[in-house]
Amino acid sequence: MYHSVDFLSQAAKAVFNTDMTSSAITSSPSQTRPLGRPRAFNREQALDAAMRVFWKSGYEGASLTELTSAMGINRPSLYAAFGDKAALFREAVERYGVGPGRYVRRALGQPTARLVAETLLRGAVANATDAANPGGCLWVQGALVTSPESAPIRAELAALRARGIAQIRARFDRARTDGDLPATTDTEALTLYLISMMNGLSVQAAGGFSRDQLLRAADLALTHWPT
Repeated sequence: MYHSVDFLSQAAKAVFNTDMTSSAITSSPSQTRPLGRPRAFNREQALDAAMRVFWKSGYEGASLTELTSAMGINRPSLYAAFGDKAALFREAVERYGVGPGRYVRRALGQPTARLVAETLLRGAVANATDAANPGGCLWVQGALVTSPESAPIRAELAALRARGIAQIRARFDRARTDGDLPATTDTEALTLYLISMMNGLSVQAAGGFSRDQLLRAADLALTHWPT
């Protein structure tokens, strides 16, 4: 629910309508700096830490206290470098797309539709069960927003997911045109089936199922591939 920016990262830029370009702040504090000058920090490392907090807790579940603690900065520095919490989340979503979620871009470049599906399913499992990651999927975890105040984020994520679904379906449409999929294939249903499996696998990974268990489920899903 994959160096150039993958389609979900591109969708994030279009949907969120914000400049996601960032540069690392790596300068060391000077002994002669004016009193009260904010401590310098590495912006990229701080953003990566924020991404992992959102990944673990979701947008609403991630508190500013948790974010600033993980990022190693105070609230004024967060606001100065990233804007508000929503703006930070948007950057975190983009970072996820070009980082842990880049398997989607690799999948879309596979030579056959079945390999696209296999790479997506196995990539989702690998990403969600990597011991170095918080577990699950940021695109899924971050989508769990329910309060009225978070409605804009919910709408943006829905639009982002819609763009991703459209990209996968377009790939399957091309496969059908090329004869790689049967002419009678319902590519919309096939895409939704695949996305539902990916999201479900990520949720089950967050619930504690092992990589081996989830890969077996992914393999079973592919037994229904249109031939």
